[in-house]
Amino acid sequence: MNDDTLYHLDPKACALLVVDIQENLMRVIHGQEEVAKNAALLVRAAKVLDLPIVATTQYVTRIGPFVAPVAEALGEVSALDKLEFDCFNNEAIKAAVKRLPASVNTLILCGVETHICVYQTALGALKAGYRVWVAADAVSSRVKKNYKLGLARLREMGAVVGTTEMIIYDWLGKAGTPEFKALLPLLK
Repeated sequence: MNDDTLYHLDPKACALLVVDIQENLMRVIHGQEEVAKNAALLVRAAKVLDLPIVATTQYVTRIGPFVAPVAEALGEVSALDKLEFDCFNNEAIKAAVKRLPASVNTLILCGVETHICVYQTALGALKAGYRVWVAADAVSSRVKKNYKLGLARLREMGAVVGTTEMIIYDWLGKAGTPEFKALLPLLK
């Protein structure tokens, strides 16, 4: 292992990318309730820690808005709609990522589907020079096999696969802070 793989997540260096957690698609997603719950938790934690959030929808007129838990957590964060599977192939989303603070070098991904939009977006982010983390319990696919193979491919490409709690506790770094106290009720 080299120093590039041995690091803690610094909230000042991270942004959250919420990919396509929409009503019509989520109805057929494996483990849909867990994905929505954990994605909403990541959004709430990102807000408490003041991380930038970029949210996307896939063809919103057909696939619909975000599922309720994610929409509620996002609040005033507007979604950028796309037809592309790789968010980095969409000019508006690419521009939004370029506007992130210069300190951001790591993108945390949650969303669906693991083997399509999450995978292709992670590939685009890695090619753009970002470190990528994927919350394994906040992503999924319609079919469990595609979810598992998507995670395997993400790891092969160099993305880090963790869990929602792993990511949040790494952002926090220690107990006793106001941020820890704000997030603890959500983590129980």
